Amino acid sequence: MNFAPESGSNCLPYRLIANSPTAMKLLRCCALGLAILTTVSFGLPAIAALPAEVDNTPMPSLAPMLDRTTLAVVNVASKTRVQVRNPFFDDPIFQRFFNRPDVPQERVQQSLGSGVIVDAAKGLVLTNNHVVERADEVTVTLHDGRTLNAEIVGRDPDTDVAVIRVPAENLTALGLADSDALRVGDFVVAIGNPFGLGQTVTSGIVSALGRSGLRGLGYQNFIQTDASINPGNSGGALVNLRGELVGINSAIFSPSGGNVGIGFAIPSNLARDVMKQLIAYGEVKRGSLGVQAQDLDARLARALELAEGRGAVVTQVVPESPAEKAGLQAGDVIVRLNGKAIGSADELSNTEGLLPIGKPLEVEFLRRGSSRTAKLTLIASSAQQLGGEKLDQRLNGARFGELSQREKQAGIKGVKVLSVADGSEAELAGLVAGDIIFGVNRFEIGNLAELSQLLSQRPRQILFSLYRGRRAYYLPIE
Repeated sequence: MNFAPESGSNCLPYRLIANSPTAMKLLRCCALGLAILTTVSFGLPAIAALPAEVDNTPMPSLAPMLDRTTLAVVNVASKTRVQVRNPFFDDPIFQRFFNRPDVPQERVQQSLGSGVIVDAAKGLVLTNNHVVERADEVTVTLHDGRTLNAEIVGRDPDTDVAVIRVPAENLTALGLADSDALRVGDFVVAIGNPFGLGQTVTSGIVSALGRSGLRGLGYQNFIQTDASINPGNSGGALVNLRGELVGINSAIFSPSGGNVGIGFAIPSNLARDVMKQLIAYGEVKRGSLGVQAQDLDARLARALELAEGRGAVVTQVVPESPAEKAGLQAGDVIVRLNGKAIGSADELSNTEGLLPIGKPLEVEFLRRGSSRTAKLTLIASSAQQLGGEKLDQRLNGARFGELSQREKQAGIKGVKVLSVADGSEAELAGLVAGDIIFGVNRFEIGNLAELSQLLSQRPRQILFSLYRGRRAYYLPIE
């Protein structure tokens, strides 16, 4: 770099320096320092692009891993046909005048999301339940551009996991990692189809583990990450740096609808367990302790003569349930289940819904201030059903069961009519499968135990308050 005097070579300072060897050395040193300072301060564009290698060592890159991984991530599109009516078409005069038949019109709703191929030989794809829920048609677009029709193998609204199947032709699958081995701070990469733009890759770290308490979602044990997740990423892959699936991207926390660095993924271990049951049974069989509970607050602790703390207070024990066989009673405070601390009724419900059925567990609880433990084995919540004939002969032919966790999270209370046999007393009385009974003889109910208790009084007439679809009805049964 050449440095020239500001006013030509005849100015006095320049002549003095030019005639002094020491001064010239000093000038050269200053010039070199200025050159370095100028490069650092003003040469940012020159160092923004990293070189391919430094000292013959290649720079680290995720590209080789993504070359393998992205082949297994697909775009999922679903179509749902919704019947709609025009209020003008409901007018018989309008129909006659315009010769319009009394046929409801149809509107098609479309949804875009992502999925992950987990079994190439069988064409199995993991995705979110909300991506394919109520879908009449599902198509999958592969990384190579092929579009395939898919069938729904099974859905689980409570964990937001669904399994779909596509023709097993030249597919690439992703291996599932042990999500229990994840640690906060591990690097992860999210792959999906945000906003329908096409396959997109973002990176970040595991921000937290075991997240729960998100409104509107069912059983929760989420991986939280700051890898950018946006609408359309749902059902896509969250992978580690080895290219193994550690989670299924499911939800975001955002006041604006876009990414703010808080995304949630379903752990691969949970997704694997749900997938096995969906393939085997078409549904998920969950465990149940057989208790109803509420949060332990300061007022309730004083009433029960307990020290203030956190836990789930047992308010009712279902007859012949695991909890009753283990000796639990109303008023007990459950503080730990299978080693996990329980701080509220929601945490208890979430924990029992995620634990495996048929395996021995330990429950720790407080009774009148003293700590106790009991052993029990969860039974399938589907076993928490009652035949109508056990409640009242007029209900013979109906089966009643508890609501799903997702329905409870939505604030719905009551008991669901699971099935009604053709020609049975229950069908003749007017019950329909899918009805949700929330009241009996003007008393609200929230579970099977409360339904059983009210009907055990053998009332002369039964007046059900129920939801059928989106409407509420009274159904008298004499």
